[in-house]
Amino acid sequence: MVRKNGGRVGYRVLPRGGRTPGGTGCQSSMIRKLASGEYRLYSRKLNPKTGKRRNLGTFTSLAAAKKHEREVQYFKRH
Repeated sequence: MVRKNGGRVGYRVLPRGGRTPGGTGCQSSMIRKLASGEYRLYSRKLNPKTGKRRNLGTFTSLAAAKKHEREVQYFKRH
C-alpha cells in the first residue's frame, strides 16, 4: 500500500511481466512467452557465472509452465 494525498491509501500499480498479486510467491513468476508461442520458465536467481537466469524448461501452454513452477517450488521446500 502507498499513502497518497492527505493520508488516503492507494494501491501501487505493478508492472507487467508476471509481477502480479496472487502469484506463486513474493517474487515474480519468471514465465515468459517466446516468439514461437511457447512459454519458458526461468530461475528467479541469476546464475553467478553467466549473470543470466537458468532455463527451467519450455512448455507449450501457460498452464503447463505454471504447473511445473509449482512443482519446482514444492521440491525446494520439501
